[in-house]
Amino acid sequence: MASPALFRRATVVKIVQETPDARTFVLDPHDGPFAYQAGQFCVFRVRVDGKDLLRSYSMSSAPETDAELMTTVKRVPGGKVSNWLHDHVVEGDELELTQPRGLFCLRPAETGTPLLGFSGGSGITPILSLAKSTLATTARPVRLLCADRDRTSAIFDSALMELAAQYPGRLTVVRHLDAERGLLNPDAVREFVGSDIEADAYVCGPELFMELVESALPGPGRVFIERFGGAPKPPPVARQVDEGTVTIVLGARRATVPKHPNETLLQSARRAGFTPPFSCEAGNCATCMARITEGSATMRVNDALTEDEVTDGYVLTCQGVPDEGSVTVHYE
Repeated sequence: MASPALFRRATVVKIVQETPDARTFVLDPHDGPFAYQAGQFCVFRVRVDGKDLLRSYSMSSAPETDAELMTTVKRVPGGKVSNWLHDHVVEGDELELTQPRGLFCLRPAETGTPLLGFSGGSGITPILSLAKSTLATTARPVRLLCADRDRTSAIFDSALMELAAQYPGRLTVVRHLDAERGLLNPDAVREFVGSDIEADAYVCGPELFMELVESALPGPGRVFIERFGGAPKPPPVARQVDEGTVTIVLGARRATVPKHPNETLLQSARRAGFTPPFSCEAGNCATCMARITEGSATMRVNDALTEDEVTDGYVLTCQGVPDEGSVTVHYE
């Protein structure tokens, strides 16, 4: 199986200025369209100041409703990739990106089970994608609580109004503007949920926003959260000292180091003198994925790889702790 993380090229056929600091890039992938699910993301590779940088950006399109692949990027103060994309990319340029991936996707549910979407800032991007898919493929009601700094920073305001008009009675959008109402608080979350305590909740936004929403949800409905970093680190997997080794293969280079207890494969690769790709280091973005060709490893967190990818030997090296014996890892 060829590596699912191999980069492909896509032409930027259109750029939409959503807000003063958010742009949607409409992409035409070379070698045919991408197969993807609503809520997924792509890992983009751009070269800034002579270095290849990797960042994950969610799709704002949905395969059931949009003929084109779209990703929406908000300019982040000090963000090297987001600022480069805003300042340098024009229509007609080409970008490098992986196939869409990730597990923040629509889960099967009983007919009529409400879907509650909670977004903070640019977290609306995958939430919009999920809303489009849900409305187009199910009869479920969709309710969105979108928290933004102020009215000018509210991404997809027009798109959501058009979607609500297209699906009258099924889509409700509540805008919480911090400038007018103060920061979102638990009472506002519970008020929004109302009687839909058994609904499925999809949450995406800044870490503090997601923690607030998750802690305020009254339950017992299911909660799905999209994180690209900043999540609390889980306790290390207990490992006994053994005499095994970790061999890293990256491009034409190969190096072997003794195993250290509870050290991830990414940490071992760095100790071996490599600078392998990574981004979130929280098990969410798959930027660091590699394939194990000898031995095995246990992932502390996996919110990015599918069961088929894991079966084929792929691992998130930022989360993979080697099991007993020696391990060989290939970055492809």
